[in-house]
Order: sequence, then C-alpha cells, then structure tokens
Amino acid sequence: MLRYAFLNSFFETGVRNLIDSAIITRASEETSQGGRGIDADELSANWHLVDEVPFDFERRRVSVVVEHKDGRRRMVTKGAIEEVLQVCTEVEYGGRVVPLGDDMREKVLTTAYDLADKGMRVLGVARKADPADVGVLSGEDEQGMTLIGYLAFLDPPKRSAAQAVAALREHGVTTKVLTGDSLRVACTVCETIGLHVEGTLDGAAVAQLSDEELEGRVEHVTVFAKLSPDQKVRVVRALRTRGHVVGFMGDGVNDAAAMGASDCGVSVDSGADVAKEAADIILLEKDLGVLENGIVEGRRTFFNMNKYVKMTASSNFGNIFSVLVASVFLPFLPMTAVQLLLLNFIYDCACTAIPWDNVDARELRAPQAWRSGSIASFMRWIGPTSSVVDIMTFVLLLFWVCPTVAGGTWSAIAGNPSAAALFTATFQACWFVESMWTQTLVIHMIRTPKIPFLQSHASATLTTLTCAGIAVLTALPFTPIARDLGFVALPGPYFYFLAVVVILYMLLATSVKKAYIRHYGSLL
Repeated sequence: MLRYAFLNSFFETGVRNLIDSAIITRASEETSQGGRGIDADELSANWHLVDEVPFDFERRRVSVVVEHKDGRRRMVTKGAIEEVLQVCTEVEYGGRVVPLGDDMREKVLTTAYDLADKGMRVLGVARKADPADVGVLSGEDEQGMTLIGYLAFLDPPKRSAAQAVAALREHGVTTKVLTGDSLRVACTVCETIGLHVEGTLDGAAVAQLSDEELEGRVEHVTVFAKLSPDQKVRVVRALRTRGHVVGFMGDGVNDAAAMGASDCGVSVDSGADVAKEAADIILLEKDLGVLENGIVEGRRTFFNMNKYVKMTASSNFGNIFSVLVASVFLPFLPMTAVQLLLLNFIYDCACTAIPWDNVDARELRAPQAWRSGSIASFMRWIGPTSSVVDIMTFVLLLFWVCPTVAGGTWSAIAGNPSAAALFTATFQACWFVESMWTQTLVIHMIRTPKIPFLQSHASATLTTLTCAGIAVLTALPFTPIARDLGFVALPGPYFYFLAVVVILYMLLATSVKKAYIRHYGSLL
C-alpha cells in the first residue's frame, strides 16, 4: 500500500502538497528503519514515470503511469475515497482481489467515514495493470481499477485554534470553514475547536445554486466542504455582496484565488509560494492568536485615527468660526497668525500620542466602518461648542479683564497707543491660553463616549503630552519671548475666570456629546 502511494506521490509532476510530502517522508522513515520491506531508494531507482493524468477538482484524483526496469507497467491512482471508488471494479481484501459489490463498497465507505469522523483525511489508492500508451492516456482510462487501500492523514488543529476562534467570536468576527476536504472531516475539526456548525453545504450543492441563491444561503452556513477553488471564490464574493468584510486564511495553491477575492488574504510563512504571493498578510508566528491581536490593533488604530480627524476638524472649525465672529465686533485681531500657528503646532505635538491612546474595550468588540459623512456632522455639533465658550470669553475679556489691565475700556483708551497695545496683547494672551486649554481638553472629551478621567483614562503618553502642552503655553506669556510673540503677562484674576470657563466648557461639551450619541447612535 505504501509502495504504491510512494510511487504516485514521488513521480507526480504537479505541485507537491503536504500530503505528498507526508507520504514520501513516511516511506523514507520506513526505509531507514527497515520496516515493511519498503526501500524508497530502490523504488525511485527501478521505476520511472511514463505518463500521468494530473489532479483536477472535478475528478479529485491524480493518476501516474510508471514502468519497472523489467517492463512491468502500472497505473496508480490516488484521490478522495468516493472519487477513487467510482473508477474501481475490484478491491484487494484479505490478501486476494474480489469484486467491488455493493456490500464491499459499503464496508469501504464505513471504514473511511469512521476515520473521517475522527478528524482524519482519507484518500483511496487504486492500481491497474497495462494502462494505455503514452500520448493516449486520459481520464477515461481511470476505470476497471483495483482498490488496494486507504491513506489516512491526521492534521490536527493548532492548539491556539479553539482559543482564537472564541476570541474572534467575542470581537464580532464570524468564522466559516471553506475546504476541499470532506464534510465529515470539516465538521469534526469544527467540533474539536468549539466552532458551532449552523449549516453545511458541499461543492455539489454549491454548483447547483445561482449566485443570488448562494447569497441567500451563505449567512446561515458554517461549513462549505469539498469546494473547488472557483467555488471558494463564489462563497467569498457572496459574503462580500451581503455587506461583510471578508478575510480569507489559507496556505495552499487552492486558496490563492479566494484570497484575491477577499478583502484581506492571510497566509503563513510555511504556505505555498502562490498562496503567499496572493496574501495581504503572512503570519510569521505559529499562533492563530495573532489574528485576534491584528484585528484588535486594527480597530484601535481605526478609532484613534477617527479621533484625530474628528477632533482636529471640529477644533479648527470652532477656532475659525470664533475668529470670524470676533473680526466683526472686535477692533483688532483676537489672535495673530504667528500666535495661531504656534497654538496649532503645540496642539499637534500633543496629538502625536493619539496613535498609542487607549480605546475602550466596548469599542473594540464590534467591527466598524469608515463613514466620511460623520466627520461633517461631528464638526457641526462639536465645533460650535468651543465657539460658544470663546464668544463668552471675548465679552468678558473685552469688558472686564483687559480694561482692568489697560486702565479703561477700548473706547476710552483708543487714542492712547501704548494702552491700546497693552489691551490688545492682554486680550490675545488670554484667549491664546484659554484656546490651548479648551482645544487640548477636547481631546480627552472626544476620545471616549464615557466620562473622561473618571470612567475612561487616556494613555499615559497622551496625558503627559497634553498636560505638558497646556503647561508650556500657559507659562509662555510670562517668559522673555512673550514680547516677541505679542504677549504680556496674564493678570492674576484671569486664572479664576479661566477655571470657570474650562469647567463650563467641559460641562457643555459633555452635554453636546451625549446629545450627539443619542442622535447618531455612536460618538466616533
């Protein structure tokens, strides 16, 4: 049995898969141990390839014709047990060749199915003497053969498979099995790794379904068995048509097309070259938990990217709106271009930590889709919130803080250049510091739908950078470079005012955030 299996696998000229490698390895081990009277070196030296009928997914078998030095010629066929039985009329049983009747066929299949139920992949091996000559051989010559036995392979799931499937399920990822193996083997493997099988379809059933019918079935099918590469592609496309984002993981030649049809093809470093070429991601660690880590990290990246885009858009929108309002009513600019650029520069420095920010566990449990329209709605809701606080700040600065420092209201000191300059510098320094506080705090307000600092904490890096940015810009008006920037030292009573404004802003932003979540269902 092993001799014929070796001849088939050794002389097959197609892509050598793991099954062929396992057969050749086993034969070599038997040779080195002197077992079963097998000499792989003698077989490869005394037999040579004459012709072959390559494997295809309709026949699901491969046949080679080999000839011995003494002139004996044999056809050896290896393939799925059901397909090999179709071309056999006899079976070698109990040391003799007997007709393959219904009772014997049932006995063969019972044994094969028992092995499959244990999770073993079962192939049949058949032989035939004096096949057709070279150049004449075809698939039609695979008939009248003698079944000589089984090949049973155990390919147990990785130890991390069950844990990975459970972790993916917790994160809203559904696992489906698309395989060329038998349905029994696939279902046994699913049971082993704790994957509940809701429904099944085999390749023959898939072939009878139109694309529209298949789309209606894929949602409720867990295992697709005995699929050809084209059928795997059809299933993947049906899932994508249903609106799912589909990742396909495989390591063989048969998986390459489905990888290309999926949103993300995943292979392993030990996979076939064509599979690795088709893959978007190649796993270098032999641990399926890497898939969960990748999905979680991808979602964390998505949320943090979304945070930055939305908070920056809303913050800039609020600042521009505030400047436009101020330009209508104020006799001077509320902030110069250099001051505004410096403010944004320090703010962006604080934002460099956002890619490493924490994300609430709840936000990582379900997949998210990019919605570009949500940026505009978010900007319209959150941006004016800071403008409300800014306009209130303008009024208090114009009629209380700055007159106290400059010695009078703007109308009273307009004719005094030095007093007017002090009034303007005080106004700009006060709004500069207030803008940094509110613009930076909005990072913590928007980064989570929860209450910041209490229910959800930013990463240590983000917290450190935002606090450092606030501290630096708050101290800036008191430094020697303040005059070059057009600032003056802030008056002491201003900080009482600043505390009230910051608290008011946080309360207002929290209320608007909750209203936004109620209206749109989510924050980011």
